[in-house]
Amino acid sequence: MNSRIRPMQWKDRAAVIGMMREFYASPAVLSNGSEAIFAADFRQCVEGSPYLEGYVFEEEETLQGYAMLAKSFSTEFGKPCVWIEDLYIKSAFRGQGLGGRFLQFAEERHPGAVFRLEVEAENERAVHVYRNGGFEMLPYWEMIKKNRPL
Repeated sequence: MNSRIRPMQWKDRAAVIGMMREFYASPAVLSNGSEAIFAADFRQCVEGSPYLEGYVFEEEETLQGYAMLAKSFSTEFGKPCVWIEDLYIKSAFRGQGLGGRFLQFAEERHPGAVFRLEVEAENERAVHVYRNGGFEMLPYWEMIKKNRPL
């Protein structure tokens, strides 16, 4: 496979937001997102936010998927924490190792960081990829308080 992982660029906007619509409408995600959220997320990825990085998987000008990494600090572990927020691969390109390659890419980009992610238990294929990448289930709940939607 000759696909590469590269930072998102403005020219990717329509394709990435289209993939975000598919991802957020799928059972893999609890919320549906919104056009305003998708636009804000994409803008943060391409404008050099210190908190969010965006990548696309590409082979010969064809975008195969995208991923977003959110950066913070873990006081629990005393080191940087990188959240794998979005990892979406178009159905035609699934099962080709792109997810595992991205996990390795993220670890190389952020050596020594703690990596976290959320996954729906029903998304067995993703759970398998994450387990193979060294992730394990946590024994506690995560809670959220939403202030205002964008």
